[in-house]
Amino acid sequence: MKPMAPPDTALYAIGDLHGCLDLLQEMQRLIADDADRRAASRRIVVYLGDYISRGADSRGVVERVCEWLPPGFERITLKGNHEDLLLRFLGGEVDTGRHWLDYGGIEAMAAYGVMIADSLARDDATLLELRAGLEAALPAEHLDFLRGLRISHRAGDYFFVHGGVRPGVPLEAQSARDCMWIRKTFLDSEVDHGAVVVHGHSISAAPELRHNRIGIDTGAYRSGVLTCLVLEGGHRELLQTGTAVTT
Repeated sequence: MKPMAPPDTALYAIGDLHGCLDLLQEMQRLIADDADRRAASRRIVVYLGDYISRGADSRGVVERVCEWLPPGFERITLKGNHEDLLLRFLGGEVDTGRHWLDYGGIEAMAAYGVMIADSLARDDATLLELRAGLEAALPAEHLDFLRGLRISHRAGDYFFVHGGVRPGVPLEAQSARDCMWIRKTFLDSEVDHGAVVVHGHSISAAPELRHNRIGIDTGAYRSGVLTCLVLEGGHRELLQTGTAVTT
């Protein structure tokens, strides 16, 4: 049977944003226009995580996600591995901060006005200074947003997460780490997970629509292509910055 979204509901799942405020704003316009032509009375936007790092405006993306909610829309915000890294760094994990710097943390901190003089510096003293600077620079509402992110969301025959799920483990028993971080074991699996898993985290040149998963991380920060999966009834469509595709 064809997987179904909940009745009278249009679901919009947005892939990894990574500080790309301009693409987010364009996608939100596409979603608003798309929703105007749909009969569904319930509209839900699901952000799949990784709002920060890599791109130029992590702060702007967080602000825009928090602010943009047209009348009649609901918002679900999921936690990505980059938000996990930031929060663990703030919580005192210096080695996690060292890892984050190598994968976009420098750009994320710069968006909040926290600059690192030597981009190669990874010593504990530098990291402790950066952590203190980031803690002071993060607006309280941004920290509340990051701490309040959800790990997963179930809607109809679809299960939304950032990274994926552990094959063979019931959806309700999935670990937070797997939901945010898993890759190869999940991507290579052909098993039925109990719902079609909609995820980001693993970049592909085009959206990957498989029988058991749909991957929509098209590497917006480097490709300029942000992807949104639209689900209504048994139908699927893809919105992308600059184009729209029916599947």
